[in-house]
Amino acid sequence: MSELADWRAEHTHSSQPIAFVPTMGNLHSGHLRLVARGKAIEPRPMTVVSIFVNPLQFNDPADLARYPRTLDTDLAQLRSAGVDAVFVPPVEALLPSAEGAVHIDPGVLALPWEGLARPGHFTGMATIVAKLFNLIRPNFALFGEKDFQQLIIVRQMVRDLNFPVTLIGVPTERAADGLALSSRNRFLTHTERELAPLLYAQLSLAAERISRQESVDAVMHAAHRTLQTAGFSLEYLTFCDAHTLHALHEPGPGVLLAAARLGAVRLIDNEQI
Repeated sequence: MSELADWRAEHTHSSQPIAFVPTMGNLHSGHLRLVARGKAIEPRPMTVVSIFVNPLQFNDPADLARYPRTLDTDLAQLRSAGVDAVFVPPVEALLPSAEGAVHIDPGVLALPWEGLARPGHFTGMATIVAKLFNLIRPNFALFGEKDFQQLIIVRQMVRDLNFPVTLIGVPTERAADGLALSSRNRFLTHTERELAPLLYAQLSLAAERISRQESVDAVMHAAHRTLQTAGFSLEYLTFCDAHTLHALHEPGPGVLLAAARLGAVRLIDNEQI
């Protein structure tokens, strides 16, 4: 933390903006796309990446324990990407007190969908992101659109708490077959990996059908049936308002959100209309 304070003091009077990418490590090309988008901002900012496996975001201790830690590889990738600074705080630095600690309540946007599937997840995410904003004080922060609900919660937090940061959502990075890149994809078996792209394929098909003014309920029922028949265990599959996350039942602008399990791996994805 003292090194971060020294770095901040060194750049306090600099006119160069700061672009910040928060991560939990185990980086892939999706993370590097966020870095590249940050470096493309004009005037060219300093790019800062944090690597912190946030225990507050995990409901299952076993899931936290098996989350891949690949720090040396991550640092090498960030060095090659031309990142200016990397912040890798220990847990006790960001979470000094286990009991009586102050948390950020992300409000009603955190209640549905991921909030139901992972109680407390967004409180943990928002708390750590707020801490990182306070410590790094970026001008820009970049988040992937794959975690759509997370993105709109952070946007709301920035507005409500008056953080002087501009949020930039970056489109989801995908494999050639459409599967959204994720640190957890490595845990898919060969058979599961071949099946996994069907989730996004069904979201894309549903978006196309809703755009043609087809019945939302019929479209969602068909997608749900197809995925379940293929072997997905669906946690949710919904069409909702992209700002409020309220479920929609009529065709129009919105976002399709889905979370499903293939074996032991949980996949999330979305498609905007």
